[in-house]
Amino acid sequence: MSDALLDIRGLTAGYGDVPVLTDIALTVGAGEIVALVGSNGAGKTTLLRAVSRIIKASGSLRFLGEDVLPLTPEALFARGLVQVPEGRQLFGRMTVAENLMMGAYRRRDRAGIDASLAQTFDLFPVLAERRAQTAGSLSGGEQQMCAIGRALMAAPKLLMIDEMSLGLAPIVVDRLLDVLVAIRGQGVPILMVEQDVFAALAVADRGYVLEHGRIVKAATAETLKSDPALQKAYLGSDS
Repeated sequence: MSDALLDIRGLTAGYGDVPVLTDIALTVGAGEIVALVGSNGAGKTTLLRAVSRIIKASGSLRFLGEDVLPLTPEALFARGLVQVPEGRQLFGRMTVAENLMMGAYRRRDRAGIDASLAQTFDLFPVLAERRAQTAGSLSGGEQQMCAIGRALMAAPKLLMIDEMSLGLAPIVVDRLLDVLVAIRGQGVPILMVEQDVFAALAVADRGYVLEHGRIVKAATAETLKSDPALQKAYLGSDS
């Protein structure tokens, strides 16, 4: 994809001398939700850490046309690549509003920050209601909303979300998936890493299947949802 915002080719990464990812090729284009799915331990979170420059990697990693492999995580964040980490990782003793504002700490456009906060509260009305409540007292679903809201406050050009559904009730996951579609509608493309394969593919445009550190399938979400091998592997049936 020549117009890809994120263009990964031949990426290899791991921890120390232990390789986890081998020859990864993946793209995310403007206006897309792209799902990276696979079982626990497949290397999905490692890939996000490599893209965010938290761990070392080799190969080609381009964001907005720039070679970002040499950049620090902070420099990449400043360019608009923002990640919602697995496990939410909020500041539990700070209020919801304070956590959200932490996402905007690099910004100086007061009017833009206010607009982002209003948009976040529109997406997550419960956060507006509980803006003065400590983040640590929120439910798991509300904490995930706050973590996504904090990332949106950074005005991302690409949003990466790691295991959004982890530990959440299906009804909450469905609500969050609707929000991802709304975020994409606001012009923010999304790369979502998800163990709940069919939840991710329900809203994605395209998907990649990662197994043992390698991409084994890449197709439209519709094609992957109807793939018999994928259904058997992740639903435990041939139907």
